[in-house]
Amino acid sequence: MYKEGPPTVSNPVIVAIDGPSGTGKSSTSKAVAAELGLSYLDTGAQYRAITWWMLSNGVDVNDQAAVANAAAKPVIESGSDPLAPTITVDGVDASGPIRTQEVTAAVSAVSAVPEVRTRLVELQREAAEKATAGIVVEGRDIGTTVLPDATVKIFLTASAEARAVRRAGELQAKGPADLAATQAALVERDAADSGRKTSPLAKAEDAIEVDTSELTLEQVVECVVTLVEEKRVAA
Repeated sequence: MYKEGPPTVSNPVIVAIDGPSGTGKSSTSKAVAAELGLSYLDTGAQYRAITWWMLSNGVDVNDQAAVANAAAKPVIESGSDPLAPTITVDGVDASGPIRTQEVTAAVSAVSAVPEVRTRLVELQREAAEKATAGIVVEGRDIGTTVLPDATVKIFLTASAEARAVRRAGELQAKGPADLAATQAALVERDAADSGRKTSPLAKAEDAIEVDTSELTLEQVVECVVTLVEEKRVAA
């Protein structure tokens, strides 16, 4: 595989990786960033973080006005090291708490509030601007809304069955996981994220779609790295 080395400060590369849950976004994004020497940002973790804060501070996550009024209060900071990403809320490590089922069940409702998205999009764009060598940003609206001028836009997809198997495998480590229930939850999350009025989950017109259903993580990473390197060489 052709290797040019990390981008220079004068030629930063921004890689937007979007797609629904269970397609391998996080694993792929971290591996691509590490291989290319880029920073990394998990925007989904930020939405989970603000959701966790709302739940922890007694905000009714189904009350859009209440969520909107509190959106600017928590201080959310994301580490950019792909080998050891971190996220804190008001200085507290939130990497564990944001992955609970309670947060998972509430994050779509919180993410749909325009004030929340405006606040976090600002943080996400600031992170991209600070990454002088470049950054890999993963989420659901990166190529369409957050960073529409990204160097490379990737949209990961996978069948609902394949995604459910992967997610159930992740959950299994924490306890018994029901495959059918996991798939139903993924489909429900897709509908909520794709149907929201503000920055819905969508594939950018110029994004390259990669179906990960039958691919290993290594194959997906190689595919994305090759696409980024080809783009850099062409530029």
